[in-house]
Amino acid sequence: MHDKDINALLSKMINKIPMRRAAPRALALLFTTYFASACSQSLTETPMITYPQTKQGDVVEEQFGETIADPYRWLENDVRSDKEVASWVESQNKVTNAYLDTLPSQDIFKERLKQLYNYERFTIPVKKGGRYFYFRNSGVQNQQVLYVRDSVDGAGRVLIDPNSWAKDGAIALAEWSVSNDGKRLAYAVQDGGTDWRTIRVLDVNTGKVLGDEVKWARFTTIAWIKDGSGFFYARFPEPKQGAASQGNVENHAVYFHAIATPQAKDRLVYATPDQPTMVHSLISVTKDGRYVTIFSTPGSLVANLLTVVDLNSADWKPRKLVNKLDYLWGVVGNVGTKFFLETTKDAPRLKVVTMDLAAADLAIADVVPEQDSVLNGASLVGGRLLLSYMVDVKTEVRRYTLEGKADGVVKLPGIGTAIGFEGEEDDKETFYGFTSFNAPGIIYRYHVASNTACVWSEAKVATDLNRIVVEQHFYKSKDGTRVPMFIVRRKDVTNPAPTVLNAYGGYGLIDPPAFSPERLAWVEQGGVLAIAYIRGGGEYGRAWHEAGRRQNKQNVFDDFIAAGEYLKAQGITSQDGLTIQGASNGGLLIGAVVNQRPDLFAAALPQVGVMDMLRFDKFTAGKLWVDEFGSPAREADFRNLFSYSPYHNIQSGKDYPAILATTADTDDRVVPGHSFKYVAALQAAAIGSKPHFIRIETRAGHGAGKPTDKIIEETADMWAFAAHWTGLKVK
Repeated sequence: MHDKDINALLSKMINKIPMRRAAPRALALLFTTYFASACSQSLTETPMITYPQTKQGDVVEEQFGETIADPYRWLENDVRSDKEVASWVESQNKVTNAYLDTLPSQDIFKERLKQLYNYERFTIPVKKGGRYFYFRNSGVQNQQVLYVRDSVDGAGRVLIDPNSWAKDGAIALAEWSVSNDGKRLAYAVQDGGTDWRTIRVLDVNTGKVLGDEVKWARFTTIAWIKDGSGFFYARFPEPKQGAASQGNVENHAVYFHAIATPQAKDRLVYATPDQPTMVHSLISVTKDGRYVTIFSTPGSLVANLLTVVDLNSADWKPRKLVNKLDYLWGVVGNVGTKFFLETTKDAPRLKVVTMDLAAADLAIADVVPEQDSVLNGASLVGGRLLLSYMVDVKTEVRRYTLEGKADGVVKLPGIGTAIGFEGEEDDKETFYGFTSFNAPGIIYRYHVASNTACVWSEAKVATDLNRIVVEQHFYKSKDGTRVPMFIVRRKDVTNPAPTVLNAYGGYGLIDPPAFSPERLAWVEQGGVLAIAYIRGGGEYGRAWHEAGRRQNKQNVFDDFIAAGEYLKAQGITSQDGLTIQGASNGGLLIGAVVNQRPDLFAAALPQVGVMDMLRFDKFTAGKLWVDEFGSPAREADFRNLFSYSPYHNIQSGKDYPAILATTADTDDRVVPGHSFKYVAALQAAAIGSKPHFIRIETRAGHGAGKPTDKIIEETADMWAFAAHWTGLKVK
């Protein structure tokens, strides 16, 4: 194309824009999408790669004086109902798969992942009515199987095997709950990775599925009333036909379903029509059966409402224990009307308090004050408070009396993560699980009175985990903030080595040390795994989360970029040996930092990422994320979101790393249109010769319930891609 033709085309494009003032990013996006695709192939593509032709629309909108071009708006349409989008997906997968199939390490990683996954593993058992309920996977089963034992060491029998529900293994058993007497089980069915659930009921004695069916449940727990006559759950209104996969979700409400009655007769227990985006995700019935408690949040773990219903009352009238969104509040347990709560009120790292429901003023009294570390879990069992603290991303479990007196610690087998400790206030035993990067999972039966534990189950993996070492490092971010990072490698691996750097950085969530066959497959081959615990997470309490939330989001990206710089400066990885990976909010992280520092990374693996920060609130659960990211409808938030939105900030003229984005066609949490638009813009931009692909899984969602075989195939593709672009020699 000659210069005069380029100028004429660009002039024609500019004349289409109803601008009031210059909008450089909009012009840049238009320029790259219209112009780069017409230029020489060598600007955007690796030799032998021809990307599918992607239609560019003329959608241009003005927002707060900025002109926003969105040429790939049509890719937001549902792939299951829009033939044009479906055709685009098919053509993209064809090109991506053809490339990935040329990588010799793909089959090596796939076979090794099958071996690493092929070990017997259990989940922590739940004790109800003298029975013990737990999941077991014999190895590479696509879905874990629900078992029951009639005694703690008895023989297990299968209650539900979801592997028989679908040939492709894509229908999963999701949330479940057992009645207090252990006779009935309510369980949720998840089809193809969707967030929607259908709840059914099973008779534990006979194994027969009853006639109950509860539809349109979502973001909910299941909580049985004490006599086993029914359960509480939360649901959204039935969506309009064809809108289930992409329509906004609002007006969450809590219902009670009585066994052997139609759903139409379910009793409305609690709703917030004046706050339609409030989600009542955590419903529980106290161990004494008297109260149902409801944890409600606008979508971020910064603050919540707390409501209680006295089931002894005739009208079940909800009572607000916390009616302001100022702090986090969680129910630990109760003794009569005295509730034990964990809260961030006057304690950013959380503390335990009591609140007496019999007192008119609901006065609060400290029981266990805020500690030097973050309270990450609390339970009331066997007459003790068992509190799990996170100390520089490692678990410590401390014991207290109900009066708050220190009563020793629970001895753990090493540095890692402990979870569990659930049970009744008068139980003599409970269970907990322990795991780490090099420890595949041990479940302990814990005796509260004696503070002793014995192994209930221990996973055995087909590899020598003694050769895997875990190191904790600390590095400084751009503003001097000290950030922790774990490094996992083989003992015999010398620096520098090809490295995968992972992080999340959002919602106050934590990715603690845990065993992962996927990650181990990379480390076994001589690669290094680095996990950075950047701001936005909950590693150091509320302040750490707030420092990476809304207007502070750039701190998240700075922390991650600093991690990459640290790995290179310390010689842990080479200048061209760093791959970055993150999922969901972590996928947003990867997209943003690639735009900001494309020179720092050899390859990038953004998974199910939020890539269009100006339209995330238009789809499914997106409105719930406004509390975390800010609202595109508010100018200050808009300008912040626009400054880092991955889709809108691709830098034409810069050499980008190799990129393999992954998503799924039935993801109804972060709709795949985010990744579709992002990759279409990448492929059209003049950003160097490395490939920029998208891998689109079918019959899979945001991650939960994904069959083992799909996990293995996706991981093998990602590691083969990363190995190729970082020089990892796989054998």
